[in-house]
Amino acid sequence: MENWSVDQVCSWLRQRNLEELVPKFREEEVSGAALLALNDRMVQQLVKKIGHQAVLMDLINKYQQQKSGLESLTYCCKTASPEFPEVISGKNLKSFFARYKTLQWTSSYALPDFPYDVKCILAEKKCPDHSMRIRIIEFLQADMTKYLEGSLYPNSQQYNIVVNALLQAYPFLDEDGNGFLLWKRALKDRFKYVRRPIEDDEQVLRNKCKFGHRRGQTRKSSFAENKPDDVQVQVEEEPVHLEGSAMDVHIKWLKEEYMKTQRNWKEVDNRMNVTIELRRKMISNKAPLKDILRLFPFLRCPYQLFREFQLLTHMDIYKKTVEILEIYSENILSLYVVRNNPINIMLQENLKRHTEEDILKYMKTTAACLLLPDVFGDDSSLFAAVNEEVKVLTPVLEVKNPFNVNSCEFALYIGREELAQLDDCTMALAALVAAFHVFDIPCPKRIHRTLNFLESLVFEVRSP
Repeated sequence: MENWSVDQVCSWLRQRNLEELVPKFREEEVSGAALLALNDRMVQQLVKKIGHQAVLMDLINKYQQQKSGLESLTYCCKTASPEFPEVISGKNLKSFFARYKTLQWTSSYALPDFPYDVKCILAEKKCPDHSMRIRIIEFLQADMTKYLEGSLYPNSQQYNIVVNALLQAYPFLDEDGNGFLLWKRALKDRFKYVRRPIEDDEQVLRNKCKFGHRRGQTRKSSFAENKPDDVQVQVEEEPVHLEGSAMDVHIKWLKEEYMKTQRNWKEVDNRMNVTIELRRKMISNKAPLKDILRLFPFLRCPYQLFREFQLLTHMDIYKKTVEILEIYSENILSLYVVRNNPINIMLQENLKRHTEEDILKYMKTTAACLLLPDVFGDDSSLFAAVNEEVKVLTPVLEVKNPFNVNSCEFALYIGREELAQLDDCTMALAALVAAFHVFDIPCPKRIHRTLNFLESLVFEVRSP
């Protein structure tokens, strides 16, 4: 890319649906080398639309990270460095790449692309307020988790590298020389909060043995102790106090608008944006789900559930789910492990009754979705209740008549109560994954491999 001409850069923009930028890039004579040298401020001057700015910077960052990783790998393979003394062949190959992967994470880490309002504050070199600090920490934690392929246990060196990258990019955040310790402490606390509260998890036990367990630390649960695979929600005994009369106004409007048949969705989006800090605080404090839904009933709507997921992760969960099922459906149905599964048998019987291509594709996609837990050897009852009553407390799908186009029904349940009605299996699968993240519900161990597979594709962590 460094040697590209202006024409080649313009051709590259067209291939990525950024043809609106071509005239400006030609006018400014942006070659490949100039493209890679662009910073945030230059991009804002060149590109007017925020969406195009985000896409362009993401493409540039990905190219630079990929180039850095390839150069490091090439160097390591060509030189007999003491860091990699093994012969790079045979059984040592796996060990080599595992060790190289850690090195690549630390040597090529780049800060995430913060939301527009955060970037504006940072560009003006203003010290962020408390809520803005929380947003920055949340984005850093989510980005580190991607680099760690879903792990929630960074080591001290990785914390140091991320905080150093933040302070080097924005030196004014280093308040009175104590900024490093403050930001690192906040980042570590964020990871502590999002870790799965599973007592028998091997990594949890190892870390408890290594670092000790805080005396007096307890976790309340609203459910019986004999249900380890159900959702564990801490009961908030004190009532939730809203922060100011303005917040009361927004919540009252949302509750009233939810009762209407014709809704002002644009205004709903705006008010959900305004109230997200309170909503996330309630969820992080483990407020009962019924209280959260009472104040924010629009979280029962699939569209708002997906939108909340996107605000938290910057990922379009529905679009990703469509891609996943399109890519993997045929492979799933061809596996030997699902050949005699009741779902597959039911599918084969229904396929004989139809010839329409759209209906056949719908049936196969539905079957592939429902067979996912069986493919990974997980407990399917924690994933979907097909033509039976929901019996678990964690997020689960209720599916009735899955292969009957006229009478099939999909619904998302949490705590044995219906949260949302869903149009089809694709929307149902997206809603299931989104619910665990939006409501910060720990993943049950007996369905972990299935959800880990889906999340790895949604977050583009790795190729499964």
